[in-house]
Amino acid sequence: MPEAFSTGFILILLGVIALRLWLSLRQESHVRAHRATVPAAFAERISLAAHQKAADYTIARTRLSRVGLALETLVLLILTYGGGLNALHEFWSAHFEGLAYGIALIASVVVLASLADIPLDLYRQFRLETRFGFNRMTPRLYLSDRVKQTLLSALLGLPLLAAVLWLMEIMGSGWWLYVGLLWIGFNLLILFAYPLWIAPLFNRFSPLADGELKARIDALLERCHFGAREIFVMDGSRRSSHGNAYFTGFGKARRIVFFDTLLERLSLPQVEAVLAHELGHFHHKHIIKRTTLIFSLALLLLALLDQLIDAPWFYQSLGVATGNTSMGLLLSGLVLPVIGFPLTPFMSFLSRRHEFQADAYAARMASAADLSDALVKLYEDNAATLTPDPIHSLFYDSHPPASQRIARLRWLAAGNARINTGGFPDEETHGAASREQQHDPFRK
Repeated sequence: MPEAFSTGFILILLGVIALRLWLSLRQESHVRAHRATVPAAFAERISLAAHQKAADYTIARTRLSRVGLALETLVLLILTYGGGLNALHEFWSAHFEGLAYGIALIASVVVLASLADIPLDLYRQFRLETRFGFNRMTPRLYLSDRVKQTLLSALLGLPLLAAVLWLMEIMGSGWWLYVGLLWIGFNLLILFAYPLWIAPLFNRFSPLADGELKARIDALLERCHFGAREIFVMDGSRRSSHGNAYFTGFGKARRIVFFDTLLERLSLPQVEAVLAHELGHFHHKHIIKRTTLIFSLALLLLALLDQLIDAPWFYQSLGVATGNTSMGLLLSGLVLPVIGFPLTPFMSFLSRRHEFQADAYAARMASAADLSDALVKLYEDNAATLTPDPIHSLFYDSHPPASQRIARLRWLAAGNARINTGGFPDEETHGAASREQQHDPFRK
């Protein structure tokens, strides 16, 4: 059994690596092949220089992602078949036992993986982003962010880890359900706490000043029956020139946040249209649907781990000599990204569908033309390629390709207000559109 599972996992790992490399090379080749000409649909609004900058930026990021793939594969192999986990087990078991041992083991792996990622992250931030004019972060701010993230992770993560390991030890065969419920509760707590106490540790949030934009947004929120009235501007320009807008929190902690860089670049109607798109996610309950799906998958995976955690062959097949609760939890976290990779296009498809729904909602509640113009500016400002490889985009992209998205919005702007999210008549979407008419990085 160990040999069969080990062989199967290695074959899956090699297959995933080959697939990711193939997709990466396709993306680079396709973007480079279309670098010389701006797509006709964007020729009047995107300059050749901006188009080529986006192509070069995409290629540079794609190449760096291959370095990241090599690094994460190396870390995985060193920890498993390279004996890294065995060495950590021997070291920590000689000093601790019980919960202290489990916490030390898992925390040390997290720390080592984070340290291995730092050189790549530094290159990404201070070389690649600087090369294309996006980086505004100083080394001091980078270090400050790292320290805060580490302390915050320890403050929140270590008690959660201790509680998880404790439940796994005392709850018997049904531990996975208790751990799942704890994890769900913790994430809901973070969703509530993030806008109030966590995000302000890293950025300044200023209430949107009274004026024409505030008045337009208040009117839009009334049309959309959206109860939140806390609208903030975030100093995103401290770290990057990329622009964005997003919702965060839930209940009374719900907030609308604009990056200052976005407000600097877009006109008032365009900002309103971008916000209407974000409100479309709320209207269609996309956050609830995604959260429910993620929670359901987490419970399923925990139930699967319950079947493996006491099986010696599970550990032996991954190069680990000694199996225990902590090691089982750790191994599952290491192999899950590999085994779960085939789900990537499915999750991307759901996300793209949600984006089309939000765009259609924005077209009804604001302006399809203004949203289209805003997106074109954001594509240009963020150097997002207009010519992604179709297969790479199908697999990875959480947002539809620019050409598809803008074409749909132009169709809506031309008067076809009864578009559905999939391009065909849809009773639910059609009905929603009719009801709205009777009543009257867009996140990356």
